[in-house]
Amino acid sequence: MDLSNLKPAEGAVKNKKRIGRGQGSGRGGTATKGHKGAQSRSGYKRKIGFEGGQMPLYRRVPKFGFKNINRKEYKPVNIGTLQQLADNKKVSEINMEVLIENGLVTKRDLVKILGDGELKAKLNVTAHAFTKSAIAAIEAQGGNATKI
Repeated sequence: MDLSNLKPAEGAVKNKKRIGRGQGSGRGGTATKGHKGAQSRSGYKRKIGFEGGQMPLYRRVPKFGFKNINRKEYKPVNIGTLQQLADNKKVSEINMEVLIENGLVTKRDLVKILGDGELKAKLNVTAHAFTKSAIAAIEAQGGNATKI
């Protein structure tokens, strides 16, 4: 066997329907588009979501709620994660650069420090936001929490 005698499996390749190539083809005349109406004309394009005049799904389904354009999306980082950084990387100053270097956040993220986990190291933490429990845990160890 070599490349010269490879061919597709039996029945895998079908001939394309040649539409609008004369009456003898059986698909001439209206070219399978029926008679008259928008769908038979050139340049016809159906509206997205059009259901043949039936009330479309996007109008049948009720709408509720809204998107607050002023919402700030914070990336959460727990104090347990900060403790791991302190243990593994031997850092006492945690700021955006340290978090970015260790792959916890990207440079465009807003960071919020959450109080989940246990903190044993004295850390100076700089972030965009803190929970009350996180501030309490950081200050209990003699560190300080600074908002950017």
